[in-house]
Amino acid sequence: MSDDKSIFSRIDDLVAEEHELRTKHAAGQVNDADEHARLRALEVELDQCWDLLRQRRAKREFGENPDDAAARSSDTVEGYLN
Repeated sequence: MSDDKSIFSRIDDLVAEEHELRTKHAAGQVNDADEHARLRALEVELDQCWDLLRQRRAKREFGENPDDAAARSSDTVEGYLN
């Protein structure tokens, strides 16, 4: 299982990749379709990371083991918005 620190590290990596992608797109190194597809994938993975952190915090708050939290599917996490 991932701990909070490793999840935050992954979030930092994803945000850095998003910034790099936007910079490359602005410089004409990445086309619109590729940028859009990768940004969407990054958004989904970021949502999954934040969801996992929320699950871990909730388990901790209620005296449960945060290591029992598990990443949920992209369909589940993205379905929250609907």
